[in-house]
Amino acid sequence: MDISFLETLPPIVPNIFTALLIFVGSLFLARFLRGLLDKMLQARGVDPETSILLGQLLYWSILIFGVITALQRFFDVSAFLAGLGILGFTIGFALQEIMQNFVAGMILLIQQPFDIGNLVTVSNYTGTVVAINMRTTEMTTLDGRLIIVPNAQVLSNPIENYSRADSLRVTLPVGVSYDTDLDLARKTILDALPAITGYLAEPAPSIIYHTFGGSSIDMDVRFWIDTDKNNLFDAKDEAVIITKRALDAKGVDIPFPIRTVYMEK
Repeated sequence: MDISFLETLPPIVPNIFTALLIFVGSLFLARFLRGLLDKMLQARGVDPETSILLGQLLYWSILIFGVITALQRFFDVSAFLAGLGILGFTIGFALQEIMQNFVAGMILLIQQPFDIGNLVTVSNYTGTVVAINMRTTEMTTLDGRLIIVPNAQVLSNPIENYSRADSLRVTLPVGVSYDTDLDLARKTILDALPAITGYLAEPAPSIIYHTFGGSSIDMDVRFWIDTDKNNLFDAKDEAVIITKRALDAKGVDIPFPIRTVYMEK
């Protein structure tokens, strides 16, 4: 190639060529490192949500750095970056709620207080997590409703994760009539509890009488279940049925509320 031809080119042409090389190189480097990071995280057993988040952060960080380096071939980007900073601050202030949810979504994906498929209670909603997005968390409630909760609200409220616990304690309130043999009622219920799916003998169940009610002596029946075999709600359903049948078989009465009304003549 004739060197004199290259010397006749405008000075901007080599800069354009160099800038394109920098941009294309950063693009391939970003893709390569994102794939490498994804393989490393999978080998360590990191959840897919976290792998996607970290991969995207790495990809865009390298790409933005490459674009800034390429632009440096044409002008001093310091003033340009300062302008972007002011513009970003203005946009961030205007969209602070959206940015707050975005940052909260990143924190949720990193900390992972729950995974997709977990049964949780968040912001007074109980249901199964179906999606964790960058701005919102989607849940399907026990009655089938789709609830979309902003991530900032999820992060700022207590989270109950029923799926993470290996075992859960079920508490069932029961009332028996005043003429009941209380020892018999306690033994009857304790003997019936092992029929519940997922029932655990340890920790041991307990029955505590605590109140002389308006028409009954009230107790709390407490027992533990294995969450791999049953869930909190189905276990309580079984406990009600099994307790009622056992008490009926022993002639123990669960009374209706009674009110005595005196009429003046």
